[in-house]
Amino acid sequence: MTAQTLGSRHSNPQKYQLLKAARPFSLVVAVLSCLQGIILGWNGSHAPFLFAAAILAGGILLQFAVNLINDHSDIRELDQRFPNASESDRQDIACLIDRNFRLGLLCFLMAILIGLFLISLRGLDLLWICLVGLAGAYFYTQEPINYKNRGLGVPIVFFMMGILMISGSAYVMSGYFKIEYFLQAIPLSILTSLLLLSNELRDFESDKAVGQQTLTVRIGYQKSVVLYRLMALSAFVAALLLWLSGVMPFSAWILMSLLALKAPWRLLTVPANERVMITPLTGRFHAIFGTLLLTSYLIPPLF
Repeated sequence: MTAQTLGSRHSNPQKYQLLKAARPFSLVVAVLSCLQGIILGWNGSHAPFLFAAAILAGGILLQFAVNLINDHSDIRELDQRFPNASESDRQDIACLIDRNFRLGLLCFLMAILIGLFLISLRGLDLLWICLVGLAGAYFYTQEPINYKNRGLGVPIVFFMMGILMISGSAYVMSGYFKIEYFLQAIPLSILTSLLLLSNELRDFESDKAVGQQTLTVRIGYQKSVVLYRLMALSAFVAALLLWLSGVMPFSAWILMSLLALKAPWRLLTVPANERVMITPLTGRFHAIFGTLLLTSYLIPPLF
């Protein structure tokens, strides 16, 4: 079975290989979100290294789980995605998708075990955070909710993988909630949603062809490009406003990440076959922005 034999304008069978399905470049989302929460709650923790290790492990497992189950709904669309493939080739692809789904469920299980361990240390308040997070991660692409296909992926990921993961990590570290945790989570949460939006922009034509009702398919490509630009710029505005209001430390370092925004920004207006790198390049921008943002917590204030 080869990509040349099975490839079509709708999909590439190589995306179901384990390494590609796991999407390791997207781990920047879980790692940076967890790290921000860890930093925010570090001084309030009586066992910071233990909690930090558990938070990072759980966050990474949850990200892998979401990535590995993400393509499970493609099984229903194999005839559309691979119209030139033989029945046996489509069965082979279905087996790869099923394998990834099972591995994703295993990652969910391990993340749940870590969550139960943390609940035993922090109490039942953490249980509700874990339940909301797990449900949001699983039903991203799974029925009966499948909020990605309802056009809700971008806003819900902002909350689930951004606000909730960051403030929840801070709560695990410190044992209490503060409004500042939620406010300081906003800039990075915006870029977490931006990474998902870049994925929808990259796959706009193929998603539309197979009936995937993502936000970009629903509102149209050009409006999603405008949304991408507004979100990218609003992350800078939010961080700088939070600094000026005294909620965050000096964060002007993030302006250096504008250099990394140039490449994905340019790809917004190119033809579909030249747009393939927009998601990893947006991921690189997210990583640089996030690293600079977190660095601002670790260096002495300049003002």
